[in-house]
Amino acid sequence: MTESPRIFAKQYLMTAGPTPLPPAVSQAMAEPVIYHRSPAFIEIYARVLENLRTVFRTRNDVLCFAASGTGAMDSAVANLVAPGDQAVVASCGKFGERWRDVCEAYGADTIDLEFEWGDPIDHERVDAALADAPAPVRAVFATQCETSTGVVNDVRALSEVARRHDTVLCVDAVSGLGAIDLPQDEWGVDVVVSGSQKSLMCPPGLAFVSASERALAQAADRPGRRHYFDWELTAAGQRQDPPNSAFTPAVTLFRAIDIALEQIIAEGLEQVFARHALLARAARAGIESLGLERFGPDDESANVVTVAAMPDEIEGAQVPKLMRDRYGVTVAGGQGRLKGRIVRIAHCGYYGAFDIVAALTALEMSLRDLGVEVEPGAGAGGAQRVFAEAGVAPEPVG
Repeated sequence: MTESPRIFAKQYLMTAGPTPLPPAVSQAMAEPVIYHRSPAFIEIYARVLENLRTVFRTRNDVLCFAASGTGAMDSAVANLVAPGDQAVVASCGKFGERWRDVCEAYGADTIDLEFEWGDPIDHERVDAALADAPAPVRAVFATQCETSTGVVNDVRALSEVARRHDTVLCVDAVSGLGAIDLPQDEWGVDVVVSGSQKSLMCPPGLAFVSASERALAQAADRPGRRHYFDWELTAAGQRQDPPNSAFTPAVTLFRAIDIALEQIIAEGLEQVFARHALLARAARAGIESLGLERFGPDDESANVVTVAAMPDEIEGAQVPKLMRDRYGVTVAGGQGRLKGRIVRIAHCGYYGAFDIVAALTALEMSLRDLGVEVEPGAGAGGAQRVFAEAGVAPEPVG
């Protein structure tokens, strides 16, 4: 028997983290390792610190740690909340719930505001919770883009609520930073945390915290319970001339983020946001052309990940498995209570038009394998119509 040709051997990574790397980013990490106190590295370090401000749209110091995005979240709670302090966590998905878990690990007296998965956070309910809190609330924790559901929350409204109650707002922008606009200083957001492995087009391993002077002052008022993640210690080193790191930084990852940030800035933030928006529109159109319902609200700002609800008549968990194992396209399925119910196609970071077309085609073929009646080419055709109407095929930077 003749073996079938391996026409689906090429692999496509379409998850919201880690995401694919531009070739120049991969090449930078292959350069020889250099000493982190050498002038060559300090030049890279200083440039990265400055360019991070541009991407965060802030004048704050952006504190850098060798950790995943969860490390940045951990640092925020460790610095802002002491055992017994009141904290509000507003969650509408798995990553919002992570804020609750971290707060509880540090002994906070947590007011847990849970919203239905697939619905955005209701800032009026947060407002009411802050007004009714039995003691002053030290911080509010929320998520910009809830990648477990695709929902994007109204950070600006949450910031206004936090300011009205004179409390600090801390936002998880691990997936959204670099894909969705979050002008931190303009909106008065005290703390924005992120990581390297999603829209910033780098491998996992760098955690970022942009903290306002008000947040840094609150951290100084809550000493102890951390060392490596101490904001004051890290900020003191980064503010030296030339900047210094309190501990050994991830040298090769700094080479990578240096290239990635320069590519983002060269493209222009507004163009980066527009590219993500167009890719998201195409993905949404493709999902609808397949006859699938999209999970979550109809939100034009949901430009990090597009979520499709799986038909009830199939075992939904089989779809991402088939897409990966049979067709070489890795997407994410549902997490927690959504396991087996959804498929998530990412478009944050180093993605272009043909990535969306490939993912939709693999989704379509997997559905057909499971007995769902789908017109061949329907998903890809829906996406292509969006690109044709826009008059441009948005290719990734690099």
